[in-house]
Amino acid sequence: MRRTAVRAAGGPVPPAPMAATEAAGAQPAAPAPAPAPAAPAQRLQTEFPFELPRGYVDESGTVHRDGMMRLATARDELVPLRDVRVQENPAYLSVVLLGRVITRLGTLPLVHDGIVENMFASDLAFLQDFYRQVNAEGHTRATVECPHCSEPFEVELGGSRLGES
Repeated sequence: MRRTAVRAAGGPVPPAPMAATEAAGAQPAAPAPAPAPAAPAQRLQTEFPFELPRGYVDESGTVHRDGMMRLATARDELVPLRDVRVQENPAYLSVVLLGRVITRLGTLPLVHDGIVENMFASDLAFLQDFYRQVNAEGHTRATVECPHCSEPFEVELGGSRLGES
């Protein structure tokens, strides 16, 4: 059973017990300085908007072009490897993987590998490249210098297959 003392509202607060050094007449220790305010934490961007070059056409003929893709997790890359379709045809890995990481596409209520499977090839290629850019965090870019004018610029070094980060 827990017992607590009830204090009347607005009543005086009892004094804190005196430290041994204060009782002996010594000066109390100076209060510790307030900690410096922490730098504001950076937020990690986990979702990225995209727009398909052609767009997914659903069964009613509506074209869906704008969407959202989230960062992939290790599970996202491992689970499709157990999929029978991927085991029979490794090229199917990108379809299953994209079906897991695309969180929104137009006004579709749900995005899954069946949707990705029925996209135009140019949209699939776009999404594969976008997946690599989003999940590589810029590691596939390099700064180079033009051999003619010596002007620096960036080039994309990507080329690995989707799901091989």
